[in-house]
Amino acid sequence: MADPIISFQDYGFQYMAQAAPTLHHINLDIYPGEKVLIAGTSGSGKSTIGSCINGLIPFAYPGKKTGTLLVGGKEPDKSSIFELSHTVGTVLQDTDGQFIGLTVGEDIAFAPENNCVPQDEMKELVNRVAKLVDIDHHLEYAPHELSGGQKQRVSLAGVMVEDVKALLFDEPLANLDPAAGRATIELIDMVHERTGAAIIIIEHRLEDVLWRSMDRIVLMDEGRIIADMPVAALLSGRALIEHGIREPLYLTALRYAGVEISEKMHPEHVEKLLLAEEDKEKVRNWYQAQKSQVSRREAGEELLRVEHLDFGYTAGQRTLQDVSFAVHKGEMVSIVGRNGAGKSTLAKLICGFETPLSGTILMENRDLSGDTIKERAASIGYVMQNPNQMISKPMIWDEVEMALVQSGMPKEERKERVEETLRVCGLYPFRNWPVSALSFGQKKRVTIASILVQRPRMIILDEPTAGQDYRHYTEIMDFLKGLNEQGYTILMITHDMHLMLEYTPRAIVFSEGRMLADTTAAHVLNDPDLVRAANLKETSLYTLSMACGIDEPQTFTECFIGYEQKEVR
Repeated sequence: MADPIISFQDYGFQYMAQAAPTLHHINLDIYPGEKVLIAGTSGSGKSTIGSCINGLIPFAYPGKKTGTLLVGGKEPDKSSIFELSHTVGTVLQDTDGQFIGLTVGEDIAFAPENNCVPQDEMKELVNRVAKLVDIDHHLEYAPHELSGGQKQRVSLAGVMVEDVKALLFDEPLANLDPAAGRATIELIDMVHERTGAAIIIIEHRLEDVLWRSMDRIVLMDEGRIIADMPVAALLSGRALIEHGIREPLYLTALRYAGVEISEKMHPEHVEKLLLAEEDKEKVRNWYQAQKSQVSRREAGEELLRVEHLDFGYTAGQRTLQDVSFAVHKGEMVSIVGRNGAGKSTLAKLICGFETPLSGTILMENRDLSGDTIKERAASIGYVMQNPNQMISKPMIWDEVEMALVQSGMPKEERKERVEETLRVCGLYPFRNWPVSALSFGQKKRVTIASILVQRPRMIILDEPTAGQDYRHYTEIMDFLKGLNEQGYTILMITHDMHLMLEYTPRAIVFSEGRMLADTTAAHVLNDPDLVRAANLKETSLYTLSMACGIDEPQTFTECFIGYEQKEVR
């Protein structure tokens, strides 16, 4: 048997700035050609494992280690990060932190240029790799001109030009729409087949990663390896659920129906499932029992109306074309679609950050075209994807109070308003803490609190759960659901189809600047034509329902959502 490319032997690690170790007694071997998924909640140590593999530990993040780690047969701390990069290629979660070149082409060419590859050969290599990841039409673009998904593709291309023995992907699906995420997994699978490199993926979106086969899953919790086993074996048990990881939806649906999951079913992927007739019957019976309980919420008064909106960043180009829809008071609505479809641009137009070429935006039947950004902010709050891009004060209280100070509100009224908002957001115990002491999810709450304190009638959130594990995802979304139940109208831009299904009864679908549909969330993912047009992905509940002889996949999906909300949460 070949020697492992990566070998942890009773390995432990403690960051210099931490009082306790992050990793404990790690024993893990990864062999040439293996495909390994490392899963775990935030803080479980999986990203630290990745940093050990690619040399960021110890060269960027110093600390104290115990035990032994070998990468390509060498100890990282006796090598160099440059030397390690020839063994392990890495695609980071934060793609902005990985860009080197001024254009896409320059960025992809960085490694071969440093390796003194002849120019003609280098150009051919860059074009070939760029085409593989569908970024060849953007080689002259600057990185800041790209969408999050396009940046991800450039990072992938930059890794693929190197002939490495292992490829490490840190949450490669975080910024991608569902179909692009699936294409990325297919691309990684293709790279694996062509290069024979070991593939290590660190990712929360378990079901999406399992679109293509993996050899095994390494499950981590509190800095320890809880499980290291073949995919089917792990999915058959309850370890994922017990350690805060969301299992694939189709397996959850089977459990709700009373079906016992076993390895012989091939639970790795919904299309590989081997269900006995008695199990299909259990699913059908469960569906019939739930079907009569499906209810739909009545729409309230109209709050926001967008009419025939057109916009383009440059002359002769349209980012949005003839967009019209209405949002009612108390609704929770998802805006979904492919990367670059115009979703974030729409939010900027509603908030007044950009001015439409034509069309109207009305709030409670009042035209907002004459309002400044500050005036709109009194009615419409906007929460960015990355809380670090919104926070400007070092202390939590000061950050939440800032907008009220600028408005001239009296001190006592500010104090009462901030305290009330911090309690609503579950941040009151931390009111005197520095922002730097908070987790990513808590920072997200601070940004939401800084918007809520202004009492807007609508909140727009851009990817509220990006990069969150299932436990923190649920925490954030249950918090937002609670706000919605208090009367706040919420509009969410998301690539997360689970979020759309579970929390927003309605979805507005975009593709290439046009609005394709305004319908129920369940219908969106059970309409194959709409799924293809918007670069989405049919839910595995659709596939499961059809496999069980249920020809109403939309209603089956609604039953699943209703059951989760009523019985599980």
